[in-house]
Amino acid sequence: MPDYLYVLIGLSIIFIASTLGSAVVFFYRKKEFSPKVTKILTGFAAGVMFSASFFSLILPALESEGTYKLPLPLIVGISVLLGAGFLWLIDKLVPHIHAKGKEEEGIPTKRLSKTAKLVLAVTIHNIPEGLAVGIAFGVALASGGGNLMLGGLLLAIGIAIQNMPETAIIALPLKAETGSSTKAFFLAMLTGAIEPVAGLIGLVLAMQISAIMPWVLAFAAGCMIYVVAEEMIPDMHSEGHDHNGVWSFMLGFVIMMVLDMFQI
Repeated sequence: MPDYLYVLIGLSIIFIASTLGSAVVFFYRKKEFSPKVTKILTGFAAGVMFSASFFSLILPALESEGTYKLPLPLIVGISVLLGAGFLWLIDKLVPHIHAKGKEEEGIPTKRLSKTAKLVLAVTIHNIPEGLAVGIAFGVALASGGGNLMLGGLLLAIGIAIQNMPETAIIALPLKAETGSSTKAFFLAMLTGAIEPVAGLIGLVLAMQISAIMPWVLAFAAGCMIYVVAEEMIPDMHSEGHDHNGVWSFMLGFVIMMVLDMFQI
């Protein structure tokens, strides 16, 4: 299969998966999922993201070929922290409200509605997922394609798998806030539209500047790990400390690990 088809399919399925997750508003009548279901879905998505961060991004960064002024482990470590710091800065600057949160984060403003702030919260955290997929494809193309393109596609499949429950979780609060299933569907779908855009940016960046491959791979991983640690893991343990979220996290982690290992 031509390399461009891998890229087209990969960037398309992450958006399609978000669209499918958004469609939950048309057949689920309640205002939100039960705490048990929410923890299971969140845990699964977190497990996929955490696994992808290591096996699809950090590990390839550590195995990068080339001559660098700093040792690769140091480059990767710095880049992971830079990625986490980047997301932390966005969290502090952009006004947003998480679906399970009551307090507004970022710079306070009355110009944006609660709906807009809910959308921004998910959009912010979808950026690193799109970047990760685009960077993986960019690295593959810069390295001559081949088996690495399959790795990029498998990463996209993993991100797509976790996009469905992730988008479903935000779609229901949007439905409750707007009072319209159609509006909630399109708003939730819009949060997923940022992923292919971020993917194209990551693709171009990784293709054009091969010397910074380990930097960009680990940077994307840092962004994703920040999302998992800052938002998803706390949500897994909200309203009681059962193990549903933990086991779904483990399942998501293993599924993504197995998918990634298929390229070896």
